[in-house]
Amino acid sequence: MCGIVGMVGRGSVNQEIYDSLLLLQHRGQDSTGIATAEPSGVFHVHKAKGQVREGFRTRDMRSLLGNLGLGHVRYATKGTASSEEEAQPFYVNAPYGIVLVHNGNLTNTRELTEELFRKDRRHLNTSSDTELLVNVLANELQTVISGPDLDPEQVFQAVTRVHERAEGSYAAIALIAGYGLLAFRDPFGIRPLILGTRRNADGSYEWVVTSESLVLENGEFEVVRDVEPGEAVFIDLEGNLHTRQCATDPKLVPCSFEYVYLARPDSIMNGISVYEARLRMGERLADTIAKYTPPGVIDVVMPIPDSARPAAMQVARKLGIEYREGFYKNRYVGRTFIMPGQAVRKKSVRQKLNAMSSEFKGKNVLLIDDSIVRGTTSKEIIQMARDAGAATVTFASAAPPVRYPHVYGINMPSRHELVAHGRTIPEIAEELGADYMVYQEVEDLKAAILEGSPDVEDLDMSCFDGRYITGTVSDEYLAWVEGSQES
Repeated sequence: MCGIVGMVGRGSVNQEIYDSLLLLQHRGQDSTGIATAEPSGVFHVHKAKGQVREGFRTRDMRSLLGNLGLGHVRYATKGTASSEEEAQPFYVNAPYGIVLVHNGNLTNTRELTEELFRKDRRHLNTSSDTELLVNVLANELQTVISGPDLDPEQVFQAVTRVHERAEGSYAAIALIAGYGLLAFRDPFGIRPLILGTRRNADGSYEWVVTSESLVLENGEFEVVRDVEPGEAVFIDLEGNLHTRQCATDPKLVPCSFEYVYLARPDSIMNGISVYEARLRMGERLADTIAKYTPPGVIDVVMPIPDSARPAAMQVARKLGIEYREGFYKNRYVGRTFIMPGQAVRKKSVRQKLNAMSSEFKGKNVLLIDDSIVRGTTSKEIIQMARDAGAATVTFASAAPPVRYPHVYGINMPSRHELVAHGRTIPEIAEELGADYMVYQEVEDLKAAILEGSPDVEDLDMSCFDGRYITGTVSDEYLAWVEGSQES
């Protein structure tokens, strides 16, 4: 998962892009990058490992000149360590010069890599699918160019051809030297992308396109709408907006895990409030808890901060059980789910959370978390509750069991890493050390999210139900991904 932002302004955009990346930091902590462009077509790029505040110094910001720009925060979906070479944005020098950032994961990287080398005569320097995507876009632009100048029609033709070649999930933003900013979304709209505008006193418009709506609100941009699945948005150097549907059969099927965990609660995605969706998850989870736990085994309800808090509040309210905050969170430790490597995740749990004994001692506690993926964090938290004096620990997940790999941009590639894969719920409870274990039902999660918008008909829930919405994910591909992860 990554966070992306692109801006077209009247003046320098470097500071606003930096501020936007701070707001998107929860979406990636491995590396960050900003690229800006002057009207002449000159690019300025700075990339660094680590978080935004670590990656940019005053001298770096001063060098990022131009009124067009884009930025990226990344966490790796391959391997266990971040690579400076794979930090985004990526650049190609022909045609025109293009820099691109990408959120998602291409699922036909093997085929595209072979095509680029054999057919398109393009060489790749990394294993990043973002480098693949920018080269595919560059090649298709070069194919459709019919004159000395690039026009929006040619840009949209190129994106149409990208859709025909690329499979998987992708929300992408690119700067085309001397022409403008391009943003496009895969035909299923798996990864989020939203468009906003701001009108200046002189009547001119500035534009932003980004992963989450909170960036727009913070920058006082007006929300225009979500970029449609398969759609391309092109903003030229004069600030004129051009849009085109570039997919033949688009269908909006956003990723359910955005609403469960990844997005900030103050964002609205595809017309659905993340916060309200999490409240509805709690409402439905409460019914399942009441169904599968014996009466009288819960004295207090506690969230695992922060993303589980809305669901936990609703569980407590509906069950009529006292809500308490038993864990104190150290805000200077990053999100454990997106940290590279099991050892780092396990060590960071106790650095991140501290159990307050006064809230646990002698009580039968119900702990609510947003989801359980590898189980590393959950096991440590349950033990922390016991060490703090809990009499019994019931553990509930606002999401269903994660039993299948996620291949659309979230680091869940290996089935054997998933604590729910091949285990029954009682077996998971034993593995994690819980007295009782409750998971959200798959249909309840789906209903809780979809209730927020009549425009979204379906969700990608592949990590819960094994149904891969693009239809191109085979058992052979999953085995290859697992092998690549382990090698």
